[in-house]
Amino acid sequence: MQVYVLRHGIAEEERSGLSDADRALTQDGRRKLSHTLQTASQADVRPTLVLTSPLRRAVQTAEIAQEVFKYSGELVQTQALLPNSSVHQVWNEIRVHADEPGIVLVGHNPQFTELAGYLLGAPELHMDIKKGSLLRIDFESLSSQPKGILRWFLIAKLALR
Repeated sequence: MQVYVLRHGIAEEERSGLSDADRALTQDGRRKLSHTLQTASQADVRPTLVLTSPLRRAVQTAEIAQEVFKYSGELVQTQALLPNSSVHQVWNEIRVHADEPGIVLVGHNPQFTELAGYLLGAPELHMDIKKGSLLRIDFESLSSQPKGILRWFLIAKLALR
């Protein structure tokens, strides 16, 4: 199984009268995200499932990924990808979909900072996953504890070059 960890793109700043859940992607965020995903699509990213946090900026990110990767399935919202959900919840969600060869996870920090290391079998490892970044982790099996292999990590700054 290939798991793609995609942090949402640049979103509106927090401000009075706007809930965190309703913050949308900015135009710059959409542009940078599109470049990153176009670069990734050249590496044959073909998800069979897209799981997303229900927060607006994550759903918008998932919609852009859906278009760029030509994903024809439904976007599946899950509470497991909320910013303060546990990495164990995410792993359990991945395991529910064990028959899927390629899953894109769309979510947030601080969760993704810990998630990458956890999925690699190194829970003490924390990664700085910038907005709009995408990484691929491969799994040969989906046992109770993850032990994936990092195949690549793409950040927006590199995709824009």
